[in-house]
Amino acid sequence: MRISYNSPVILTLTIVCVGILFLDSLLAGTVIRSFFTVYPSFSFVNPLDYLRIFSHALGHANWTHLLSNFTFILLLGPILEEKYGSKPLLVMMFVTASITGVLNVLFFSTGLLGASGIVFMLIILSSITNIQKGEIPLTFILISALFLGKEVLDAFKADNVSQFAHVIGGVCGGVFGLNYTRKNKTE
Repeated sequence: MRISYNSPVILTLTIVCVGILFLDSLLAGTVIRSFFTVYPSFSFVNPLDYLRIFSHALGHANWTHLLSNFTFILLLGPILEEKYGSKPLLVMMFVTASITGVLNVLFFSTGLLGASGIVFMLIILSSITNIQKGEIPLTFILISALFLGKEVLDAFKADNVSQFAHVIGGVCGGVFGLNYTRKNKTE
């Protein structure tokens, strides 16, 4: 029996994020602050600001933050990568990170880092994978209500968590899932 690299997008994302946090630990926190955090002070002339719009999903505040995100990513990601394919899942993750980055710049005065928007995209996407024509899975409704409802309520807490990124990630997952289902039904 041999070990297989069964989910290239998810495993590569995991390795990259662990490597970034490890390098950041060695360099006194300068790497994530410089390249993997999107800031509200976006400059149209700074190329790094464009990179940070999506690269923020690769940076994490600490090992606990990374582990809490990758517990879900490693659980759900391989199943979704098998269902949707590596390239479509990579596109979904890139679009989700970009949308959360842009919206954070536009509407918030705080920085943003971490893959939690992608986590919520995967959670909602996984609840809609077995949708049938003319039906909405009850699991999709319940997961959306539980996970996203909790994030809306938690938005009123004073913490360093971007519930907005969670909600936007969940919305992206729902849109991707419904769009993928509709596209495959018409083919």
